[in-house]
Amino acid sequence: MLALDIGKVRTGIAVSDPQGRVASPVCVLPTEDMLANAPGWKRVLEDWEPDQLVAGLPQSLNASESAQAKFARKTAERIAEAAQLPLEFTDERLSSVEAKRSLHESGLSEREMRGKVDMIAASLFLQAWLDEQQSAQTLEAPCGTETEMRS
Repeated sequence: MLALDIGKVRTGIAVSDPQGRVASPVCVLPTEDMLANAPGWKRVLEDWEPDQLVAGLPQSLNASESAQAKFARKTAERIAEAAQLPLEFTDERLSSVEAKRSLHESGLSEREMRGKVDMIAASLFLQAWLDEQQSAQTLEAPCGTETEMRS
């Protein structure tokens, strides 16, 4: 999976391991470059070979879709269509806040954080999405499977 934290200027990118268990930050690219299918974006797709894109939607705290969420949805759909990859959306509320907090705690200044926040935020909401998928699979496992035998 490849996660996209889409902003008007730049997009943070994170990736999961092949088993879909661990998310890691990858890079930040200009959003316009991704929409134009520029070489940097093509290289990310070639290097990571994702099966699916997961885009964050910055919903407001009352779960309504903000103007930024509408922008992210439309942009993600265009990127996914050009990349010919399936797309899912996930709530990314507060992922940037958590990313900033984490980077600040590691001693980075506001200037040093710029650009890193987006890819860290993407890895945070991708990890939450992966955990949700794993949890759903565990709940759907039929009786007598390895998952149930461990209980």
